Amino acid sequence: MSKKAPAAASSLLRLVVPAGKATPSPPIGPALGQRGVKSMDFCKQFNDRTKNVDVGTPLPVIITVKGDRTFTFVTKSPPTSFFLKRAAGIEKGGTNIGKEHPFVGKVNLKQVYEIAKIKQADDGMGHLSLKGICAGVIGSAKSMGIEVVA
Repeated sequence: MSKKAPAAASSLLRLVVPAGKATPSPPIGPALGQRGVKSMDFCKQFNDRTKNVDVGTPLPVIITVKGDRTFTFVTKSPPTSFFLKRAAGIEKGGTNIGKEHPFVGKVNLKQVYEIAKIKQADDGMGHLSLKGICAGVIGSAKSMGIEVVA
């Protein structure tokens, strides 16, 4: 009797890609190319799927490459830091954080709540309460040097 050849394992690839701006240049091209996937196919599908999102918004993407060189991908909501920087109106978080260093921006609890509602829609956050997600957003804000006010 002949044995069946084992199915080729699929591999996961995690990238952060700007919405509507996927190109086959690094980091997308080399990452997909070494797995035997045509990067242009991914770029076309990704740009088509993200055409209703603000161009340039960073989106985490999880790409599953199967053994037969086909792929599927899931886009997630932008990172919490992106939302916090946009809500505070700053370009980047603080470099020195602590009691003797001033805050680089401010967000209010309503903005924290709105960010938490967006993040709750992600696959991995469904089991968490909105209060728990808000606490995580507040922690991220503090670590970026952003003050949370009532």
